[in-house]
Amino acid sequence: MELRSQVALVTGAGSGIGKAAAVKLAAAGAKVGVLGRTRSEIERTAEEIRGAGGEALVLEADVSDEAEMREAFDRLASEFGRLDIVVANAGINGVWAPIDDLKPEEFDQTIAVNLRGTYLTFHAAVPHLKKQGGSVVVVSSINGNRSFNTPGATAYVATKAAQVAIVQQLALELGKHGIRVNAVCPGAIDTNIDDNTTLRAEKETAVPVQFPKGDIPITGGRAGESEDVAEVILFLASERSRHVTGAPIFVDGGQGLLR
Repeated sequence: MELRSQVALVTGAGSGIGKAAAVKLAAAGAKVGVLGRTRSEIERTAEEIRGAGGEALVLEADVSDEAEMREAFDRLASEFGRLDIVVANAGINGVWAPIDDLKPEEFDQTIAVNLRGTYLTFHAAVPHLKKQGGSVVVVSSINGNRSFNTPGATAYVATKAAQVAIVQQLALELGKHGIRVNAVCPGAIDTNIDDNTTLRAEKETAVPVQFPKGDIPITGGRAGESEDVAEVILFLASERSRHVTGAPIFVDGGQGLLR
C-alpha cells in the first residue's frame, strides 16, 4: 500500500490503459478520481475499485472542455482533500487519411482531445499539485516518437510527439514545486482504441516495408496488455521513481527499435 494517503486522478479511466492504471493505483492505496466522458464506463471502473476495497470518485468530463476539467479537479480535491498523482491518459486515434484528404475538422478533433486535453489536464491539476508536489504521467505513444509508419496518422503522431515535448518542458518548469513529469510511450497494446479509428485510403499512405515475423521481440509478436503499461505508471507515480523526471519510457517490448 505504498500510495496510502495519496490521491490520484486518471483521465480516460473507463477502459484500456486508463482503467488498468486507475485499478492499479487504487490497489496500491490511493484514492482515485476516475474521469471520462462515458459515465457507464467510469462507473464500472469505480465499482471494480470499490469492490476490491478501494476508494473511487466518478468524474464525468470531456478533457477538451476547460470548465468541465476545472470542475472535476476541484471536486476531487474537495472530496479527498488533496491531489498527488495525475495520469493524463485520455486520447483518440481519430482519422487516419492522406494529408490532402484529411479534413480540417478531423485534424482539429484529434488535436482537441489528445493535445488540448493534455494541456487542460495540466492546467487544472498544477494548482493542486503545487501545494505538496506530486507526479504527472502522460500516456503518449511510440508513434510520433520512435515510429512514423502508421498510414495517414499525421494528426495523431503530431499530438504524441507534442506530449513528450510538453513533458520535458514542464519537468523543468515544475521541478521547483516538487512535481515530477514523465511519459509512457506504449507500442501495440491490446485495448479497444482501434474502435475510434477511421482509416481512409490506407494504400495511398502505407509505406511498403516488410517487418520481420514477431516484430515485438520480447513477446514474439504478441501485443502487450494494459496491465504492462499500468505497472510502469505505478512506478512513475510512486516514490520509487523520486529521481526520475522529464523521461519518456517506452513500453513496447522493443517494437519501436525495429521500426
